[in-house]
Amino acid sequence: MEDVKSNNSSIKNYDIESRSNLGDSNRIDLCNNSRRVVPEPVPAMETYMTVMQTYQSPLTKAKEYPPMQTLLLAYQSLGVVYGDLATSPVNVFSSTRLTNLTEDDLLGTFSLIFWTLTLLVLVKYVFIVLHANDHGEGGTFALYSYLCRHINFQSKLSIHNVRMESDESMAYYSQKSGSSRRSKTKKFLERSSTAQNVLTFVVLLGTCMVIGDGALTPATCDHVVFMSVIMLIALFTFQRCGTSKVSFCFTPVMLLWFATNVSVGIYNILEYYPSVLKAISPHYIVKFVSRNGKTAWNLLGAVFLSITGAEAMFADLGHFNKRAIQLAFSFVVYPSLVLSYAGETAYLVRYPENINSAYYSSLPKPVYWPMFVISTLAAVVASQSMISATFSIVKQSLALGCFPRVNIIHTSSKHEGQIYSPEVNYILMILCVTLVLGFKGGVELANAYGVVVIWVMIITTFLTALVMLIIWKTNIILILAFFLPYIIIEGCFMTSLLNKIPQGGWVPFAISAFFLTIMLSWTYGRSKKKEYEADRKMSLPDLDQLLSSYSTYRAPGICFFFTDLGNGIPPIICHYIQHTNSVREILVIVTVRTLPIKTVLVEERYNVGKTGVEGFYRCLIQFGYKDSQSMERDDFVTLMITKLQDQAESTSEKRKIDAAAERGPIFVLGRTILKANNGWFARFTIEYLYRFLQKNSRAAISALQIPPDKTLQVGMVYEI
Repeated sequence: MEDVKSNNSSIKNYDIESRSNLGDSNRIDLCNNSRRVVPEPVPAMETYMTVMQTYQSPLTKAKEYPPMQTLLLAYQSLGVVYGDLATSPVNVFSSTRLTNLTEDDLLGTFSLIFWTLTLLVLVKYVFIVLHANDHGEGGTFALYSYLCRHINFQSKLSIHNVRMESDESMAYYSQKSGSSRRSKTKKFLERSSTAQNVLTFVVLLGTCMVIGDGALTPATCDHVVFMSVIMLIALFTFQRCGTSKVSFCFTPVMLLWFATNVSVGIYNILEYYPSVLKAISPHYIVKFVSRNGKTAWNLLGAVFLSITGAEAMFADLGHFNKRAIQLAFSFVVYPSLVLSYAGETAYLVRYPENINSAYYSSLPKPVYWPMFVISTLAAVVASQSMISATFSIVKQSLALGCFPRVNIIHTSSKHEGQIYSPEVNYILMILCVTLVLGFKGGVELANAYGVVVIWVMIITTFLTALVMLIIWKTNIILILAFFLPYIIIEGCFMTSLLNKIPQGGWVPFAISAFFLTIMLSWTYGRSKKKEYEADRKMSLPDLDQLLSSYSTYRAPGICFFFTDLGNGIPPIICHYIQHTNSVREILVIVTVRTLPIKTVLVEERYNVGKTGVEGFYRCLIQFGYKDSQSMERDDFVTLMITKLQDQAESTSEKRKIDAAAERGPIFVLGRTILKANNGWFARFTIEYLYRFLQKNSRAAISALQIPPDKTLQVGMVYEI
């Protein structure tokens, strides 16, 4: 049972520390039996297993959008997803620091930029990676979750996986054998705990790097320190309005930015070097590299700035949809960027001495100040993509149980992925303001930008190749044709960007390490908690023995006992019965889940099944993200009584339920505390890091509205 906290003083607290020798010597300690209890199959539990399958069913199909809505989402995505990527022409050429430039050097640089945009963004992300989404969600966590639906991970470090034996027959968890190579890879990953742990660690690392970049991107606004702080505070304050309103304000700015950059680019091409587009030929890259050698390799770090923000395009997928992202990039962003870089190159062929201020120098004088204002506004919008991506990533982390619980607010009733998290928002704001004040907008902060992004791209390439092999069942030749070229290309960029680490590139790695510590500590603590509950969950015969051995008093009334353990009887129920010597005549073990759909029909919201023990039932309550989770009104109890009556098999059972209902309900919540007994690492991680995170995160069922005067809180220490 997850910890539950309440600030309401009217909630009674019944905190008991469980120790191995609690109780008198005549008691049989069923709660702390160290053996692993494997309950025998009970026909009465089949109803509940069907209920758990119902939980998965709304996810089996991706949501389809009508064409006009897709076009609207494509329009909105311009102001949320592409700000970072779209403003890259301001910085790329000025970051090259090339001297003694020739025409071939400039054409070779432009050719590098063009093919980097084309291969790494258009081909890889837009045409391939976006298809590897998890029911409309993107990012490294989405790729991992997508794999989890086809690979049964069981290692201790593996992120929360809710698959049960009954899921084997579901289409949601595909079990088709496919090729022998695919089967061998799948079996290897399922059997090797080391491989699972490495994969989980890599996913967590990639996720933390995106968050680290999300904290760094807004801090790179090129303004005086005071103005940067004011703009950052305003930007983060505006996030509470939601994706739709943010895009409504930001998209016109980005459309104006794209339109003016295209116009200036075409003007520069016609005015200075009309044949500049010939540099699209990759042989200019070969000439440039052969002529410049190590200088060309160092230049890759600057060229990579042209695609920072591409990973946000994938991570922001949940805020929009795949088709909208593809349309916006293919028909607006990509052509605009190519023409912008081509225009800058054409200008520099004529005036190579201005490369350190290439973008602003290439602007025609009559439009210089209007473009300066537009670029300032676009620089603010550029931060939005990583902020929105961070919200999406944290939401996915919560769904997989590897991030401390924070408040997730759905800002749209139409699009489940459009979310806002107040805690994450203000943590990012504090980090960004601290970076701006600490580095005072210096060159170290600029050098730090984009360094970790290449690692995220490499991780994405690796995970996508796994998806191709295990899920898509792609021909091995096509998988290698994807994996090898991109690993080589991204590896070259990575080695070049390593030079930036001593010059400020360590900053995003430090931020990533901070978030990685949080996620690993939470994941480790959660895994230990699940391991404890799995080892000590009660079988139905043990529960019968507990109820009869202690002559437990069956008090009249009905008890709703909340737990997040999907299978078996959680040990905290045994702990509760053992120390009170009583239990209500009707006890309903309740598990609450929130589904990624707007609302669940009332008739499908409450799913009740019998456990096989007299008076004990299980209930799965499924809410949509816009459903009210109120249990304070009599409607909830009345509906639950009706559901219980439907499960009754005899008249006497129905009478007992009616009698219990007349005495009124009680709601029991659990609070668990982990205590590590072995090893300094476990003690430090559990008793300091995990416990701190546990105390300062939201309760597992904090969204539920339960009557405080009818609530009892039970505490238990898990000694691991």
